[in-house]
Amino acid sequence: MEIKIQDVKINYIQYGKGKDILLLHGWGQNIEMMKPVGDNFSDKFRITILDFPGFGKSPEPSEPWNIEKYSVMLEKFVELVGIKKPIVIGHSFGGRVAIRYSARNPIEKLVLFGAPCIRIEEKLSLTVQILKKLKTLPGLNSFGEYMKKYIGSRDYRAASPIMRQTLVEVVNEDLSKYAREIEEPTLLIWGEYDTEAPVRDARELEKIMIDAALIILPGTHYAYLENLPRVVSILKEFF
Repeated sequence: MEIKIQDVKINYIQYGKGKDILLLHGWGQNIEMMKPVGDNFSDKFRITILDFPGFGKSPEPSEPWNIEKYSVMLEKFVELVGIKKPIVIGHSFGGRVAIRYSARNPIEKLVLFGAPCIRIEEKLSLTVQILKKLKTLPGLNSFGEYMKKYIGSRDYRAASPIMRQTLVEVVNEDLSKYAREIEEPTLLIWGEYDTEAPVRDARELEKIMIDAALIILPGTHYAYLENLPRVVSILKEFF
């Protein structure tokens, strides 16, 4: 199905009957990455999964977006497709949007899979220090941008210019203050060997949230899929 919001066409699927579950995928992913979770609950819940603008079958926006713009889009989407007080489940980037959305909208419960939202400053590598220095030198700013394509993250290198800037906006925002505002029960499910969102981030997130519990599973940034049967069992107890 398709709906138009903020001049962007949003591709989504909706199936099942009952209370609403809203699933939000990670960066560079799409509906298919969250459907294995949703399929296990469609007998008792109505499942809604969308492709965020710039991913899957949803075209990218005409300008770079930040988490605020994605969350505003999500608010309009929820209203237009008739979702009421959903259980929100977000992976990684989708978890970031879920935090911003849940801080100011009625939800039933929140589930985050490897969702980095607390920005922890780390010492820059020598390569990055050199790159930053190059950008400050006369005539070398464009060279610095050129080098970003080769030493940036895999997600950054794979993105279009608009989505690269969007990624920069997304990863540089600390969402701690929004996480602190969420009153509803929150479940954090993390991979023990997640390098994209280290477990230390999850522990900090658990500390600052009003009602949160952390479960650490063997696996990587995609531990929710690597341990799908166990995750489904955990979620059934939580719901």
